[in-house]
Amino acid sequence: MSAEGDTPAEGAGEVRVTSAFPPRTAAVGGYLEPIRAGGTLLWREGDAGTEVVLIRRPARDDWTLPKGKLKNGEHPIIGAVREVQEETGLNPVLGRRLPPQRYLKDGWPKQVEWWAATPAEAGGAIDYQANEEVDRVEWVPVGEARERLTYDHDVEVLDNFRAGPAATFPVILLRHLSAGEKRTWDDSDLLRPLDEVGRADALALPRVLGAYGRPEVVSSAAARCTESMLPYTVEADVQMRTERAFTVREGTPPYDVKGAREAFAEILGAGRPTVVCTHGELIPDLMEEALTRLGAPITQQLGLRKGSFWVVHVAAGELAGVERHAVRG
Repeated sequence: MSAEGDTPAEGAGEVRVTSAFPPRTAAVGGYLEPIRAGGTLLWREGDAGTEVVLIRRPARDDWTLPKGKLKNGEHPIIGAVREVQEETGLNPVLGRRLPPQRYLKDGWPKQVEWWAATPAEAGGAIDYQANEEVDRVEWVPVGEARERLTYDHDVEVLDNFRAGPAATFPVILLRHLSAGEKRTWDDSDLLRPLDEVGRADALALPRVLGAYGRPEVVSSAAARCTESMLPYTVEADVQMRTERAFTVREGTPPYDVKGAREAFAEILGAGRPTVVCTHGELIPDLMEEALTRLGAPITQQLGLRKGSFWVVHVAAGELAGVERHAVRG
C-alpha cells in the first residue's frame, strides 16, 4: 500500500531508474556523492533594463555565471559568496535562493547551489584584474546573456531568476545558539548564557548573516539570545532591539504566542531586512504566521535546532522563497 500522497508505481515488474541527475553509466541505480558548489546570479538595473554578470574563462573559451566548488566543510552561503568575490571582484548581497542545478561533470554528479544577488558596491562597477582563470567580467542585458551563455544549466539559472521577483528582502528567524542546560542552571533562566559551543558559533554567525547585507536585529531579551547576536551587531555596526513578545520567561504562561505573532507580522510588513532571534518554543508559530500571511502552504517541519535559522524572502507582500540553514552549514 502506498503512503498518503504517494503515487503507485506503474507497470508491475518494470524496472525504472530515476535520479535528480542526468543518466550515468557509473554506479547505475546507486549513489555517487556529488561535487558541491555554489554561486550567485548577480543582477542590477541598468540603462537598458535588467543586467546580469557573466564571466569568460579563457582556458575553456566559455561564458558562464560566477560559481565554484565549496571547500571541505565550508558553509554553502560562505562558499558561494567567496567564489563570486574571487571570480568577479564584486561582493554579492544574497537575495532569494534559486533552484539548485544538477548535472554531470566529467561523468561525476555535480550540484550547484544558487542565489540571486545584488552587488554591495554602489552601481556595481567592475574592478577586476584579468587572470588565466577569468579574463572578462561583464554586465550583460538578460536577453543577450541568455544567448551568450555556453551551458544549458546556466540558462536554466537565468530563467529561474527571470521567472520570479528580482527585488526581495529577507526576514531571518534564528533559534538562539547553544546554551547551558536549564536543569543545571540555578539562577533566573533569563540570565542563562551561551555555552562554549554557542560562543564559538556566535563568532561564526556574522560572516553567515553578512551575506544578506546588514539586516536589523530584533531579539528576545534572554541572555542566550542577545549573546547570540552580539558579535554580529558589533561587526555589522547595527543596533539590537529587544522584544518582550519574543522572550520566553519564567511564569505562566511562559510566552505570549499572540503577541509574538503580531510582532513578527509587523516585521514582515515593514519591508526591511531583519534578523529575529528567539526561542524554539516560538519558532513554529512565527513561521506559521509568516507563511499564512504570505499566502504560502505550511510545511510539516517548522521547528529549528539551536543555532539554525529560516530565511523568508519577501517581495511585494508575497513569498519569494524560503531556505533553512545551520550556522555551521
